[in-house]
Amino acid sequence: MESVLSPATLAELRRPRPYPAVSVLTPTHRRDPHKTQDQVRLRNAVAEAKRQLEADPAVTRERRTEVAGHLDRAMTEVDLTHAEDGLVIFAAPGEHQVWSVARSVPERVVLSDTFLTRNLVSAQTAGRPFWVLSLAADRVTLWNGGVDRVTEARVGGFPMTRRMENFDPERQQRIGDTPSSFREERTRQFLREAATAMGAVLRGHPRQLYVTGEPAALSLWDEVCGTARGAVHIPHGGLAHGTHETVWQAVRPVVEAEARRSTDAVTRALETARGRREFAAGVDELWQSARDGRVRLLAVEENYRVTVREAGDHLILAESGDLDSREDIVDEIVEQCLETGADVRFVPDGTLGEADGMAGVLRY
Repeated sequence: MESVLSPATLAELRRPRPYPAVSVLTPTHRRDPHKTQDQVRLRNAVAEAKRQLEADPAVTRERRTEVAGHLDRAMTEVDLTHAEDGLVIFAAPGEHQVWSVARSVPERVVLSDTFLTRNLVSAQTAGRPFWVLSLAADRVTLWNGGVDRVTEARVGGFPMTRRMENFDPERQQRIGDTPSSFREERTRQFLREAATAMGAVLRGHPRQLYVTGEPAALSLWDEVCGTARGAVHIPHGGLAHGTHETVWQAVRPVVEAEARRSTDAVTRALETARGRREFAAGVDELWQSARDGRVRLLAVEENYRVTVREAGDHLILAESGDLDSREDIVDEIVEQCLETGADVRFVPDGTLGEADGMAGVLRY
């Protein structure tokens, strides 16, 4: 299953497909008792997608058979043992993909000439993704980080390793010279190669970078690295050979402190916007502002969800399952704001007070 959404991957997902491009969305659960229902829910969602393919007169028999086959193959790739909060299946003539997302999605089946990407985009943004690069003289490991975990990332040539040559212990005893591996030219070259590789990863997947290592490693990294000047240093050795849990425990306090600073900055920006009459709040006002490209900063509480339907030029509250109801309007607004260059921040529930879960700073 896929989980890392890069700008290039998103552009590929958004390109037009031969009709029908099928998007199947279903919520999943990380633990029981709801987790046991996920398999049944998923089977029902895929069955509904096949029913819609069967009933659509615009879909030829050949296309229907091909896309249904891709849905079946996608089902075999689903691993609900490691489910997060949502699952998205894309299937079209000649292809299929399975995405696991750390944000709930509405139960939905859509047939179109493009895949439905807004829920992937919103989940990626809400997850506050970051990279952790762990340095050692003989190994550099890259970790993919999110709100509550890190996992090893095997991309861009990482992990990188090299064979260390033994020092001469007799020589060390004779002359009292215990050379640091981080003063070696070969180590310098090794970290220079890692810096180049990390620069390529950041260009394809831009996000905050944390670098861990003993002080000598971090000092050398600063000397050789010209690609990640905004990296945050965490002086902690041994993590290049560590487990995902030891890495998470080491970076967690720094990541959480950064999240608090970000939330405080958002709160201050919203207060300033009120005084300048650049403030907007509520799903209806922000939906219209997002469509006009007027949102400069969008703040969304992490678990804010609302179901609406259109009533002319406005949105009104609706019940899930109502005719023409839109359960993922929050994700739609997030995606639209990102498309128009807005800064989108997810903040803890309750941060926005009377703003009803969503607030923004307008450009004009």
